[in-house]
Amino acid sequence: MDKTKGPHPVEVHIGARLRIARTMIGMSQEKLGEKLGLNFQQIQKYEKGANRIGGSRLWEIALALEVPPAFFFDGLENAPAEDPDISGYANDVMTFASSKDGLRLITRFRAIRSEQSRQNLIDLMGSIADDEGCD
Repeated sequence: MDKTKGPHPVEVHIGARLRIARTMIGMSQEKLGEKLGLNFQQIQKYEKGANRIGGSRLWEIALALEVPPAFFFDGLENAPAEDPDISGYANDVMTFASSKDGLRLITRFRAIRSEQSRQNLIDLMGSIADDEGCD
């Protein structure tokens, strides 16, 4: 892979999923690093996709975050293996979900126990988006 092109999209996807899992349980990069015997800078590099995560390390990360290893690949199953461009809607969703606002929204949404309350919130967000002319 040509280093000037930046990280491979799959590495970026796995890194974003790592950040989501870590943030959802309220674990800092430092704490995860401690559990894995790494410094927080290494965790940052993993999350940005700058450094590849080997299979055994991914397994250790999954154990530390209490998610199945397959969690890191969710959203990739429909992407052809030979197609390195995993952009479009799925990438937009991952970018939002791994942003500060996205993580806050997801965390708070998941804390709502009532299905009706969740639906009301979705309906409210739809109304706001409609008022602003969003698609």
